Amino acid sequence: QGNMAFAGKYEFEGDENYDDFVKKIGLASDKIEMGRNCKIVTEVVQNGNDFTWTQHFPGGRTTTNTFTIGKEADMETMGGKKFKATVKMEDGKIVADFPNYHHTAEICGGKLVEISAASGVVYKRTSKRIA
Repeated sequence: QGNMAFAGKYEFEGDENYDDFVKKIGLASDKIEMGRNCKIVTEVVQNGNDFTWTQHFPGGRTTTNTFTIGKEADMETMGGKKFKATVKMEDGKIVADFPNYHHTAEICGGKLVEISAASGVVYKRTSKRIA
């Protein structure tokens, strides 16, 4: 298990089930349009079990979540909702269970693959490493 596997910068490459998923989580329609095929850049800084996970959106908006594996942290979703979650590491994947949805992130073939599941809808986002 490579401890520094996640550190880097990744640019959005593609996704699956975006519309179904964002409707399920109740994202406002203006946000849905804004987020569609959005070239989000995800920047991950990792220091052992401590992570800073920042998403840079076109237009200068950023969302940053700071967490430690195994400890409860304050998190913010892509819809701007704030809540507490405990992030775990399972089989080299980062796993977070949020109210009403389950999120995993892993490095697969040099790409960052994030999967979110809510009410039976699975959303997958793939980002390619750029730094």
